[in-house]
Amino acid sequence: MKTIGVIGLGLVGSVWARNYAESGVLAGGWNRTAQPDFPAWRPTAAAVVAAADAVQIVIADPPAVRAVLAEIAPALGPGKTVLQSSTIDPASSAEFHALVTGRGARYLETPFTGGKAAAEQRQTVFYLGGEAALVAEAEPLLSLISSARIHIGDHRQAATFKLAMNLNIAAQVEALGESLVMSRRAGIGDDVFFAGLGRNIAYSALMKFKEPKLRAGEFSPQFSVKHMAKDMRLAAGINGCEDFPVLDAVRERLAEALRASWGDEDFSATIKLL
Repeated sequence: MKTIGVIGLGLVGSVWARNYAESGVLAGGWNRTAQPDFPAWRPTAAAVVAAADAVQIVIADPPAVRAVLAEIAPALGPGKTVLQSSTIDPASSAEFHALVTGRGARYLETPFTGGKAAAEQRQTVFYLGGEAALVAEAEPLLSLISSARIHIGDHRQAATFKLAMNLNIAAQVEALGESLVMSRRAGIGDDVFFAGLGRNIAYSALMKFKEPKLRAGEFSPQFSVKHMAKDMRLAAGINGCEDFPVLDAVRERLAEALRASWGDEDFSATIKLL
């Protein structure tokens, strides 16, 4: 894999594509909303596949991925590799793996952690799902836009792991919001709360990351309510995860935030429900 195309030029995908372009390996980019001035812009998703050895898909959800794969399927075949970086569930991963490999191409699940700021600093971390040889072959390209690539297992396991990580994130932020409001209602100021939290064993990089938003009540999206709600819905649909009480709780909180029309705000906006 010497060249790559990117399908989905949103907040993260556009940064990856520009970084690939700077490294001289971008063969094409495509987005549902046309961006003809974008580097290596192609008029269709299939044209991206035709131009590149590998194509990286980073879009909203399983239905969107399914639609893109249906469009590019005629262009897939031996010598083509799909790097699937959208957050999806393991059942969808199995479906997409079968579709791509059935065309003679190869499929690597490549979900990630880290938003736009991480992408700009080439600090994205990928969770990889596929055969070790394919993971190794993708390494030179993915290393151009990331700081770490972790081989989780097969494609289903990588998709599951990404949802498991997001469950952990959602639960931490909900607990942080509740503990902050508990302290505020007791008359404890935010300076004291965060100073004390910083010395607590529970303190995490995520808490440090969300502190400015919670202090200011400013919820421009780093990770939107609608996307986290989608991920928790997918997580709840995984076989064997039907009785997870924390997952059920954060799903309901995010659903309440959606009903309050906060879908485009940062998911830490659930604190407003308190």
